[in-house]
Amino acid sequence: MPKHITKIVITGGPCAGKTTGMGWIKKAFTAMGYSVIFIPETATELISGGVAPWTLNSVFDYQLCQMKLQIHKEQIFEEAAEKLLDADKVIIVCDRGLIDNKAYMSGEDYNKAFGQLDLYEQDVLNRYDAVFHLESAAKGAEEFYTLRGNAARTETAEEASAIDDRLIAAWKNHPHFRVIESKKGIKDKMKQLVSEIASFLGEHFEIERKFLIEYPDISYLDSNLDCRKIKIVQTYLTSNGGEERRVRCIEEDGKNFYIKTVKQKIDNIKRLEKETEIPEEEYLRLLEDADKSKKPINKTRYCLTYKNKCFEIDVYPFWQDKAIAEIELSDETEEFVFPDCIKVIKEVTGDDKYKNTTLAKR
Repeated sequence: MPKHITKIVITGGPCAGKTTGMGWIKKAFTAMGYSVIFIPETATELISGGVAPWTLNSVFDYQLCQMKLQIHKEQIFEEAAEKLLDADKVIIVCDRGLIDNKAYMSGEDYNKAFGQLDLYEQDVLNRYDAVFHLESAAKGAEEFYTLRGNAARTETAEEASAIDDRLIAAWKNHPHFRVIESKKGIKDKMKQLVSEIASFLGEHFEIERKFLIEYPDISYLDSNLDCRKIKIVQTYLTSNGGEERRVRCIEEDGKNFYIKTVKQKIDNIKRLEKETEIPEEEYLRLLEDADKSKKPINKTRYCLTYKNKCFEIDVYPFWQDKAIAEIELSDETEEFVFPDCIKVIKEVTGDDKYKNTTLAKR
């Protein structure tokens, strides 16, 4: 059996519970049969070793050092993961990733650093399979905010909250970015973190709610900095029983990515889902197994972040008066608030008329 390696990032503002989270991840996923390895936070290593923004000529020089070390560490850990004995399923957990640096630099310095390192942001985002942001205790749990436990931490609660916001803005374009809020106690926060990771790995049920909405204001979505725009061509493959197979060509910023998805229905709002990025050659090969009874679905998806939740708004060329909005939840009873730009007509979770498989038969 080929080794399957998943690389995720745990990020968040100061005093977010990342260290505690690493312990929970180790315990939970080792019990599920994964080998879990951790890449320590690069900033803490450098600052503890005497290399800090205030010990070098400039913040830019420091961030460039940090990026170079981060790249090298990830390469070493990935090579080691390939050589782990008796490990078919491996999770590499990065205590922060390369995009974290964006929150601590000016836009000009960030672009300059990426230029010197010959990096492109979308390619860097694609280095990580998923990103989980733990909110700083400075937001919603201020009484627990402390500087103890990390010699590299010097921020006030106000500064920590601002850094937390900048980190969310830096990572928001990742296709699987989740924010775990601090409003709950630390135990519930850690349970949600483990649940979100398990859901991504396909070890947990996807819980999704779907709504028919009025046609959105496209100009507003296009101009909103908290919104990503991607174009999707979705093709259904022949499937057996209750399983659904599909492939997607996703275009974003002039680049194409290819995703294979296998879904199994559990009930109206629960599905077991596994997504895998595939090379273009495999995508083209799988198109030969397309379900001839269904047309490919072309749609434009707007991924709008609002109150730390991601709303996916799908706009179809054959509808001029309505669209579909979806939200993925970690619990069936989880509460959420719609942004003002989403005008709900009705909930259509479980309604076959509004499934993409039905729309493909139009």
